[in-house]
Amino acid sequence: MTHVLVVGAYGSAGVVVAQTLADAGYDLTLIDDGDPGGGLCILRGCMPSKELLSAGAHQFQVTDDHRLTGRSPDVDLEATVATKDEHIHSFAAHRRSTIEELTERPNVSFIHDTARFIDDRTVRVDDTEISADYAVVATGSTPNIPDLPGIDSVPYRTSADVLDSTSFGASAIVMGFGFVGIELAAYLATAAEMDVTVIEHDDRPLDAFDPEFGEELLDIYREQFDIEILTNTTEQSVERDGDGVAVTIADDDGERDIRAAELFVFTGRRPALSGLGLETTEVDPIGEWVKPTMQARDDDRTFIIGDANNREPILHVAKEQGAIAAENIQRIDRGETPLPYENTTHLVVFAGVGVYPAVRVGHTERSATAAGIDHHTVDRDASDDGVFKTKAVPLGYARLIVGTDGTVLGYQGLHYHADVMAKTMQVIIEMELDCREIPDRAYHPTTPELLDGLLREATAALSK
Repeated sequence: MTHVLVVGAYGSAGVVVAQTLADAGYDLTLIDDGDPGGGLCILRGCMPSKELLSAGAHQFQVTDDHRLTGRSPDVDLEATVATKDEHIHSFAAHRRSTIEELTERPNVSFIHDTARFIDDRTVRVDDTEISADYAVVATGSTPNIPDLPGIDSVPYRTSADVLDSTSFGASAIVMGFGFVGIELAAYLATAAEMDVTVIEHDDRPLDAFDPEFGEELLDIYREQFDIEILTNTTEQSVERDGDGVAVTIADDDGERDIRAAELFVFTGRRPALSGLGLETTEVDPIGEWVKPTMQARDDDRTFIIGDANNREPILHVAKEQGAIAAENIQRIDRGETPLPYENTTHLVVFAGVGVYPAVRVGHTERSATAAGIDHHTVDRDASDDGVFKTKAVPLGYARLIVGTDGTVLGYQGLHYHADVMAKTMQVIIEMELDCREIPDRAYHPTTPELLDGLLREATAALSK
């Protein structure tokens, strides 16, 4: 019987591989040293962060709504973190129980320990060596800390630290304004009540969106959340400044120092491969080292899935990559050609503590143009639909990209409930529906009326 080794079995990608191949009758050795175990997304990622953001969202909406009077509530950080811990421990226990149930099968074993590769598809766990026909690496990611002069001599907090923090200083410098920085900077400004300064290297954030969405986000953060965002600015060095921190920055006007009580490093994530021992194998994690089939470039029987491959670090993508890896192992055994993993771009950033999320599904105007696709672009302000005004969330707008044949190619939204609309737009785009054939009715004044408006405007553009 074919033997498969899965390193990182508790994660979202690893558990899908394990379940699929166990059902197919493969011999499996599952290894994970997580304590207590349950996977990155559950313990240190999207699920606990949404717990914190929701507390900030409630506070922000009360504060931002002119119809409400009286003292604005404070966020009880201790209660927020305690509730978060209660929830994620429950979620993680469910994930662990899934692995435990698998180990009741005679073809599956689980080792709660650290594995290190010592040869191709061979690992050592304690004093035991385990070899397999296939190896699957699903070890997730870890916060990326930049190689910046002085960074090792100052205290700083990463996203993982924020998830457990119940007290904060008066002011913050945030390095990194990608997805993590966008989400947590607003949390620091609301729930933590900090004066926040963000360092943004480029003209604007949201690189994967059309430029207008980055500009809109800058306006919302500056005006609604009172966050100072320094664009076209880079960090040069950091140092202690009394009880706080000083960061030397450079922009078009030269170098200067900015100071705050605390430093937050949200400069992305990197694959968690350190200590894994890949240097003892043929697999070299440099450049395009993972093929679309999820196979390592240097070894067709080693699969790298989820955040570990650094291709598209999103929970649901990780699950789908796990499924395609399991399918391809079976295809190789049947003498068939492995399939590439293909998906429609689907990004959700819980900006504005989730009140003003940013969503992209499918093409942007830029990507459609770059791909040589003839298309129409239609925009709609959230305030064009009265329901956003009545809910006191009138900011933001949305964009629809349709082909000249009417096929819906892409959607971008930066507005209230944009995240809720992402699934609808994913279905429309992946089914290649014609905008003229989608029913124009929301049944009641609800925020998805915005989609109806976009579809009407796209249909009108086609008729011209």
